Amino acid sequence: MAVLYLLPAFLGENSPKNIFSEQEMNLLKELKHFASENEKTARRFIKFLCPEVIQSELSFSVLNKRTSQQEIELLAEPLKKGENMGLISEAGLPCIADPGNLLVSWCHRNDIRVFPVNGPSSIILALIASGLNGQSFSFHGYLPIDSQQRKKSVQHLESISKNTGSSQIFMETPYRNQSLFDDLLKYLHPQTQLCVATHITLPDETILTLSCREWKAKKMDFHKKPTIFIIQA
Repeated sequence: MAVLYLLPAFLGENSPKNIFSEQEMNLLKELKHFASENEKTARRFIKFLCPEVIQSELSFSVLNKRTSQQEIELLAEPLKKGENMGLISEAGLPCIADPGNLLVSWCHRNDIRVFPVNGPSSIILALIASGLNGQSFSFHGYLPIDSQQRKKSVQHLESISKNTGSSQIFMETPYRNQSLFDDLLKYLHPQTQLCVATHITLPDETILTLSCREWKAKKMDFHKKPTIFIIQA
């Protein structure tokens, strides 16, 4: 029976290789068929981890948020033929803030085994290093871009956290990080705890949790740096 392997990718090209398992390296040397959100990024990751792999022997299918169910059927052809396949995320674990769940769902409906391979997740690594509640938490992806909608969203998440004690996790496109950070300090209560986790697994990684009042006393630059934000009221 064919297997779909869920393969974590680097969080940045300067990520150390030793955060990836030997199991994943062996799989990358064996697999010939892949689905990924971006073929170029996936090929770069395979070259980074296993430079000996002959790239011309690999086939890739694009799986992004616009992929239709009909296209899922087409890109799943290797699995239908009994050939194993790898699913590679843009960064971190597949299917978290990633459209790979569409293929995984197809596999469950078609009796294809799904095998998750352990590896880095910026969301989970940020949470466990934050000191905030890891028993109850929610991930919300990207917050609204519109300033008024963003304000409502931030205050709504703070209200949920205050009522439940849960951690609320979200992210932003790197070039809008600074704007989001400034808005968080503007809209959140001074005592609300805010974790900012930047460049996780990279040499200049920083993960810091402070109250919003304490953050206001710091001069920080998060522009164009992949970042996870977590709040707890």
